[in-house]
Amino acid sequence: MRVALVTGAAGGLGRAVARRLAADGALVAVSDRSPGRELDLLAEEIGGFAVPADVADPEAVREMAAAVEERAGAPIEVLVANAAYMTMAPFAEHDLDDWWRIVDTNLGGTFACVQAVLPGMRARGGGHMVFVASEWGVIGWPGAGAYAASKAGLISLAKTLGRELAPEGIVVNAIAPSVIDTPQLEVDARAAGVSSEEIRRRYAERVPLGRIAAPEEIAAAVAHLTDPRMSSLVGQVIHVNGGTTRARA
Repeated sequence: MRVALVTGAAGGLGRAVARRLAADGALVAVSDRSPGRELDLLAEEIGGFAVPADVADPEAVREMAAAVEERAGAPIEVLVANAAYMTMAPFAEHDLDDWWRIVDTNLGGTFACVQAVLPGMRARGGGHMVFVASEWGVIGWPGAGAYAASKAGLISLAKTLGRELAPEGIVVNAIAPSVIDTPQLEVDARAAGVSSEEIRRRYAERVPLGRIAAPEEIAAAVAHLTDPRMSSLVGQVIHVNGGTTRARA
C-alpha cells in the first residue's frame, strides 16, 4: 500500500484529494495547520490518520514527516503539497508581515515538505510529488500579488525538481487550477465586496466551459499525476481550468 501525505487537507480541495487517493488504495496521512475535528473526521472516514503541522515551520514539517513514516511503517511515496494561505490587497498597501506569511506558507512550506520527505523517497527508490499551484501563478491577478508570486514560484520549483529528481525515480509535477468551488471563494467575495453567489457568477462567466470546477475534478488530476503508470510525465504544469488560460490573449 502506498503511503501518501496531503497538506492543507481540512480545506475543500485537500479533502477531495485525500478522499480520491484513499479510494485509489493509498494510506493517506492528512495534515493542516492546526488540529481539529474536521481533520480527525476526514482521517477516520478514509482510513488514514491526522498529522497537523504548520508547513511554514520547517521543524514542525520534519516532525510531521517522521510521524507519518513511523505510524505507516514505510516511507512517504506520494506528497501532495496543497497547504496555502491567501489574503488580497492592492500591492502598494499589502502588509509586509502578511506578504511573507503567504510566501512562507505557500512556497516555503512546499520547500520544507519536499526536504522532509525526500530522504524516504530516495531510500525506497522513487516517489511522486504534486504541487498545487494556481492559474494566478501563470497569468497573475490584481490584488493577489503575494499569492500569485508564491504560486509562480511553485511552478518553477516543480519544473526544476522535475529535472533534478527524475534520475532518482522521483517524479515532480504541478497543477495550476483556476477557480474551484471551495470556501476560498469567500475570501475573494469579501475582497470584491460582493456575495459568494455573485463571485461565483462572475468567475463562471470567464470560463469557456461555463462553470467553475468542483474539487473532485482537481483531485482526479492529482490522482492522474501520482499514478505510477504516468511516471513519464515529469516537470509539467497541468492547467485544470475549464479553458481559461488557453482562451486568454
